[in-house]
Amino acid sequence: MSPPRALPFAEAVELTRTGDVWVFRGASIADRAIRAVTNAPVNHVGMAVVLEDLPPLLWHAELGRSLPDVWTGQHQRGVQLHDLADAVCTWKQRYGQSAWLRQLVGPADDGGVTAEMEDAVLRTVARFDGRPFPTTRGLVSGWVNGRLRRGTAAETVFCAELVAATYTAMGLLADDRPRNAYDPGSFWSGDDLPLLKGATLGPEIPVDVPAA
Repeated sequence: MSPPRALPFAEAVELTRTGDVWVFRGASIADRAIRAVTNAPVNHVGMAVVLEDLPPLLWHAELGRSLPDVWTGQHQRGVQLHDLADAVCTWKQRYGQSAWLRQLVGPADDGGVTAEMEDAVLRTVARFDGRPFPTTRGLVSGWVNGRLRRGTAAETVFCAELVAATYTAMGLLADDRPRNAYDPGSFWSGDDLPLLKGATLGPEIPVDVPAA
């Protein structure tokens, strides 16, 4: 079977809806370390937030502070809400990351998310925006505890934990697993992500992001 056709970047941004996930894979030492620690095929994941009067946004957690946070208007590390096109281009052009889009087929009549789920997303943004990214030691500890289904009281938030917490608030994931039980690979098709409300995530669509 031939690999799926890469989607032009502008088309991918246009198709993105709230709840879709963007996953990334890079070749840096940090990228490889995250994949080794979490045993995942990808090292970063974010969730799209698409509201009526705003451009598509990417809700994720990262160490960098190169883009302004849409929620606070400031440059900050950790949990951030970014212009999606700017964020994906940054991850490609500055960090050398390949990107894939997975579209959420949700419970709304049009296959997307409901108004109640969008409200839950905004409450989650208000709750988590600005939380710090974990240290390497904290990431390892959180991943080990998560595999043992033990939660952590740490205020830090890893990218996959953020998406899992948002999905849980939307009612798409059960709350019987701590958020640190998830890693970026949890949102890759090789993992059996138990979504609720009849929701599913489509296959990974490679996105042709401009290199410069």
